[in-house]
Amino acid sequence: MRIRLHVIIKGELDLPGVPYRRIMREVAQRNNVNGWVRLIPGGAEAVLEGEERDVDAVLRWAYAGPQGTKVREVIVQREQYRGEFKDFAIL
Repeated sequence: MRIRLHVIIKGELDLPGVPYRRIMREVAQRNNVNGWVRLIPGGAEAVLEGEERDVDAVLRWAYAGPQGTKVREVIVQREQYRGEFKDFAIL
């Protein structure tokens, strides 16, 4: 089943030498997940679309984040799947 999640990741993510958005894009691409990620004040925001197990893999990564970051909270909102993305973009 294909799903869509709107995710807010709060914490210290935009650190020197830690390309959070690029790494999230790589994780999403490895898991065949489409959507986007962008930095926002205090964290990052992302939309993830794909097969449920694949989106869950990216979401698990978002809870941990790359080494050097401090994820404090992850807010997940399930939305209706739209299939509007062909790849995963950094905004």
